[in-house]
Amino acid sequence: MTRYTSFQTRTEIVFGPGLLDRLHAYRGQKVGIVTDAFLAQSGALDRVRKALPDCQIRVFDEVVPDTPIDAVSAGARHLGGFGPEVIIALGGGSPIDGAKAILAIVREMHPDRYIPFVAIPTTSGTGSEVTTFAVISDPANGRKFPLISEELVPDVALLDPEFVRTAPPKVTADTGMDVITHALEAVVARGANHFTDAFADKALSLAFAHLPRAYADGNDMEARDAMHQASCLAGFAFAAAGLGVNHSLAHALGGKLHVVHGRTNSVLLPVVIPWNAVEPRAAAAYARIARLIGLDAPDTGAAVTALIAKIREFNTLFGIPATIPEIGADKEEYRRVRSVVAAAALADACTTSNPRQPSQADLEDLLAQVGG
Repeated sequence: MTRYTSFQTRTEIVFGPGLLDRLHAYRGQKVGIVTDAFLAQSGALDRVRKALPDCQIRVFDEVVPDTPIDAVSAGARHLGGFGPEVIIALGGGSPIDGAKAILAIVREMHPDRYIPFVAIPTTSGTGSEVTTFAVISDPANGRKFPLISEELVPDVALLDPEFVRTAPPKVTADTGMDVITHALEAVVARGANHFTDAFADKALSLAFAHLPRAYADGNDMEARDAMHQASCLAGFAFAAAGLGVNHSLAHALGGKLHVVHGRTNSVLLPVVIPWNAVEPRAAAAYARIARLIGLDAPDTGAAVTALIAKIREFNTLFGIPATIPEIGADKEEYRRVRSVVAAAALADACTTSNPRQPSQADLEDLLAQVGG
């Protein structure tokens, strides 16, 4: 029997003036907030608190980049005993992913009621506010692993560009390139269809037009808003279509060498795209995107080449180098762990939705190309 395809969205997306008023729905309830230490001391947390009238609030602010298992356990203990009636994640990808894992445990501790989950992203990159995915790290074993469950999808996402106004240019670039990577992988993924393409295409149109502006001027709120929505749109796209080896390799490199995720994706894109483009359907999808963002090319091959050149142009503009060692990994260690990283990427869940199925040797070759 042929397996059917379906597409559904679960998250309520809230945007526009006064969007924090949506939190008034939780008036008088017990609210758990998951964030990091920086945001806990910033005006961002104060804004959220003020939008929760008459609530009992408990904050867990020990989430760190690449959320480790220990932080998830600590957060579950801290909030589980409190018995929250709603959990809010405030932050970038790590706090939202950490909150997802914490939420899963807390819901098991309180099976008598449904605990709604609200995500408030403070970076424009991961799309985690609408996805089934959470990436958790296991530092003791030098690896990252994705959690995938419909239960991890936030019920509500509040897209307020004011929360990203102060993001520095480097963070803006790294997270913005993650948006572009999410959408590009979604358009060539095995699960891509007209519905996921609609989200990915819009995300790419917005990102290619507005990321340089947001990078140049963080107070350009039109650009900030566009990137915030592009991130969410790309999240919808890859949550349904899947990702690919670009993310598999980035996950493995991040777990082993602790390099920044979005920047790692940026370095990998110019070598992954031509490798994927050997598959005709992927090449046609890349060519369609090249034309969508205004690149002039007479045929599919030229369009793919133009898209790769555009990615390299963005990397240069944002100060992103061409090799992994240049973004923070020791060159000799990189060579030493290359086969281990390739093996981890091969086993990563994202690899199954890539348009071409790689071998270990294929992935080692891609890693060699960005090894310097």
